[in-house]
Amino acid sequence: VPAAWQRPYVNVFKHFRVEEWKRSAREGDVAALTDARLKGTVYRIRGSVPTSSYLQLPRTGTQSLGLAGRYLYVLFRPLPRKHFLVHLDVVTEEDQVVRISFSNLFKEFKSTATWLQFPFVCGAARDPASGTARRDPAGAAPPDVRWTCLALDLRAILSLYLSRRYGHLKSVKLCSNLLVKNLCTSDLLFDPGVTFSKARQGDLACRGGAPMPREMAFPVPKGEKWHDLYDYIRFPSEGSQLPCDSIQKSCSGPAAGGQVPEDPVRQPVTLTKAVRDRLSLVHQITSPKAVSAPWRG
Repeated sequence: VPAAWQRPYVNVFKHFRVEEWKRSAREGDVAALTDARLKGTVYRIRGSVPTSSYLQLPRTGTQSLGLAGRYLYVLFRPLPRKHFLVHLDVVTEEDQVVRISFSNLFKEFKSTATWLQFPFVCGAARDPASGTARRDPAGAAPPDVRWTCLALDLRAILSLYLSRRYGHLKSVKLCSNLLVKNLCTSDLLFDPGVTFSKARQGDLACRGGAPMPREMAFPVPKGEKWHDLYDYIRFPSEGSQLPCDSIQKSCSGPAAGGQVPEDPVRQPVTLTKAVRDRLSLVHQITSPKAVSAPWRG
């Protein structure tokens, strides 16, 4: 359970004062920019290969963020026609460090007792002429890739894929090529498409959900709808019995109190026999690692 200071949510970039670069690290081409659409500061991370540039929290590997919120929200946009990579190091209740990585470089899901690698399928707009989704080869982000709110259920990921109990988030490494607005942790399931007024009318919080905090939200011009402008991905999807082997919009279910439109072009991915076999082997492998105490900075 998160400490009192972590409730109801933690604005990660604000709390750790990313702009000062004292509690975070950067390598390569990392720049703070003003994004006209989002009306605020975003960080652009770019490089010839994904690992050549990165933004890392906390600054060193001996420290720990110590963030215990169940959900991690990543507000980002892959750079068009590029590949990106994100590493999350989480700690189980047994003090084992597990790395969760997602990238549009990965061709298939891979798993060990200490590392989960998820392919990320970037959303693409539909081509009005053919009625099909445009895709760049080799998984590169399409030219019209949208800003995305990725809601990662860290507790469910560890339970579903490794039969482990989630402890806390140790570190985050955002590698090129992407734009990132912010990170947020919380025990609440935020629905970015629901406004505060609608939430009050529908008593959304009583069903385990909440509207996205204003300081974390993407702006929506008057008369427009959130889901027409941005992508929302919840992973794993609600009620998953068998895990998806990639992170994509078609694998995300509706958040509490709001419907997320399904992309008719992409169908949910089913696990191949090879993936199921790898998952079954995970339970036979142990590789405990020592972990430092949560870092309070």
